[in-house]
Amino acid sequence: MVKGAKADLLDKAIEAIHVLRRDGARIHSITNTVAQNFTANVLLACNTKPSMTTNPYETEAFTSRADALHINLGTLDSSRIDAIIKSMAIAKQRSISVLLDPVMAHVSPLRAEFAGEIMDRMSIIRGNEHEIRTLGIESEPLACIVMTGEQDQVLHEATSVSVNNGHPIMAKVIATGCALGALITALSSKTNCPMSASIAGLIWFGVAGEVAASKSKAPGSFTPLFIDALYEIDLDVLRNNARLS
Repeated sequence: MVKGAKADLLDKAIEAIHVLRRDGARIHSITNTVAQNFTANVLLACNTKPSMTTNPYETEAFTSRADALHINLGTLDSSRIDAIIKSMAIAKQRSISVLLDPVMAHVSPLRAEFAGEIMDRMSIIRGNEHEIRTLGIESEPLACIVMTGEQDQVLHEATSVSVNNGHPIMAKVIATGCALGALITALSSKTNCPMSASIAGLIWFGVAGEVAASKSKAPGSFTPLFIDALYEIDLDVLRNNARLS
């Protein structure tokens, strides 16, 4: 059983999921081409309407309608950079939350440099250990940090929480991390606590992944079962199966 301050965070996380399911959300997601379809299906299953244009002449209009902004640096090009900058300006004007996923920043100097230029304007940054350490923000974060791996870590201000849900088969499905970032973005529009939004996304994804994995034999059959689990899973199941430490 989760106790103390972590129990309070779990309560807030479950409430954020409840509110998103009840009220819905709209996010603008500038994500990579590999992740778009899967991410859109995940968001729709979680009562979130995505817009995904990366045309810099359109992104301002779509961000103006969004409840939060999701920035993913996969398949980064000059057009996407322009779109991200314009969308961030609108997000700042409207005071909506922004999540950054610095995909493969440890491999691409361009991505690392661009992420470094914009990360101080982020509400949440989600990445794996290599990406987060490349940005040099794991010890004194400016935003809420979600570092995913075998054990997921959420760090905000002086608080650190580990979330131990999920299944290894999830790593065999393309774009699960990207879609997780988009879902956390949606949840961040339903709570003023970025740490609760991050924990909510990790629990929802992780427990749904465990449920889907118990029914599937391989990655191909896992994917539709996972989306179904996100859509169907009960809040009490999420609460009772959440593993926080």
